[in-house]
Amino acid sequence: MIIRRGDLKDLNACLLVENSYVTDHVWQVRSEQRPYEETIISFRTVRLPRSVRASSARDRDYLVHDWERGECFLVAEEDDEVRGYLDMTVQAWHRSGWINDMAVSKDHRRQGIGTALLQAAFHWAKEEKLRAVMAEAQTKNHPAISFLRKHGFVFCGFNDHYYLNHDIAVFFVRAI
Repeated sequence: MIIRRGDLKDLNACLLVENSYVTDHVWQVRSEQRPYEETIISFRTVRLPRSVRASSARDRDYLVHDWERGECFLVAEEDDEVRGYLDMTVQAWHRSGWINDMAVSKDHRRQGIGTALLQAAFHWAKEEKLRAVMAEAQTKNHPAISFLRKHGFVFCGFNDHYYLNHDIAVFFVRAI
């Protein structure tokens, strides 16, 4: 498998990569307002009564814009086939990379492709002298949350008005 910078031909292949996922867990958010301006936020993993198929809340049209920025748009290729991609842009004012999207084709998941893409993104971020890499996921995207945590990302916030479909976004960061 080769991890490399994506070109225009790859961009079209990336748009065809299936980004849906199946989950049987969600991160449930609980917020409690206490006296003296104290707010307690907690998350817990809750098992769903049945597995649910979901897809990314993002519109994929932004991939073209991000690719045109010429920052970190990586593809995983094997046998002349794009099997996954990672799209990361730089947030210059705080010297961090933001993973906007990452997907591995359905038939090639759980084979190390996502890990290889992420490692290449960390390497790129280090070369660019970035301080951290950030990512977000829907609270129902338990596979992505588990993946990020497995690779050293830590929870750093949430926004319950982030996605147009009203899903809650949880944010993660990993120092470089």
